[in-house]
Amino acid sequence: MSDTGSLDGGIQAPVLIYDRINANKRQTWLMMFAFVFVLGGFATVIALAIGLPWQAAPFVFVGLGVYAAFSYYASSSIALAVSSAHEVSKEDEPEYYRIVENLCIGSGLPMPKVYVIEDSAPNAFATGRDPKHASITATRGILNKLDKSELEGVIAHEMSHIGNYDIRIMTITVVLVGLVALLSDFFMRWTWFGSGSRKNNDDRNGNLQLILFAVAILFAILAPIVAQVIQLAISRRREYLADASGALLCRNPDALARALEKITADPEPLEEANKATAHLYFANPLHDHKSFLNGLFDTHPPVEERIRLLRAM
Repeated sequence: MSDTGSLDGGIQAPVLIYDRINANKRQTWLMMFAFVFVLGGFATVIALAIGLPWQAAPFVFVGLGVYAAFSYYASSSIALAVSSAHEVSKEDEPEYYRIVENLCIGSGLPMPKVYVIEDSAPNAFATGRDPKHASITATRGILNKLDKSELEGVIAHEMSHIGNYDIRIMTITVVLVGLVALLSDFFMRWTWFGSGSRKNNDDRNGNLQLILFAVAILFAILAPIVAQVIQLAISRRREYLADASGALLCRNPDALARALEKITADPEPLEEANKATAHLYFANPLHDHKSFLNGLFDTHPPVEERIRLLRAM
């Protein structure tokens, strides 16, 4: 199985699925190491600038390393909890569960855990750090509004994300960049209250507070933008590849195209989705939130192009 450059409108050499899996694994570890060393280096410089001893630096790096490890193991659980998903059994959702089982047999992947979000908007997503620790989540709306072949196409798309290790890097990205946003908020509050609690007779202290405050504002502005840019770079091509892999798995690209049409035409908003989790979904759950920035940092490729490529298969 391979992915060709024609998905992006150009002619390139084919890329094997195994190459994509290996690239995703490498990018995950590189991203985690970069997170620890870049953020740790920045925190160390700031700590030295405000007079803290350099001996505190190892504790900063250890703390960030622990958080990165936590993100690796807990990011999937966090995404499910934020989305208000609950696990279901074969007795609870027999048809949905059987579709997942059959696609697992066809793909050779282990059986993931199966979840439902009690929301009437149709959509779905997958999470997991690897195929052995994966889950498939569908909304109540998608279970009720799609026919069996369309639902099978959507689940096949999400199974492809798991098999390609796409979801590992996407869920970890959210948690890691989320910490940057939290730290920027904390840093801004600390700087604001710190500047008010000190005597500013010393110009040097006053200038330092202004510098720290400016850095905090910069991070507060850049953190969500960086998160969206990372998600944009990670997910758009992967959506095309998951469409192609999913169509191959379910043997019905037209059903997958029809599912895309139904989901994007549905007017109901997905209440449980937000900008932190939107990129995980099969189709953009924030399509009703029209703005310049949403279009600029949209992590999903154009639906019309996805449908055109599926119908050309």
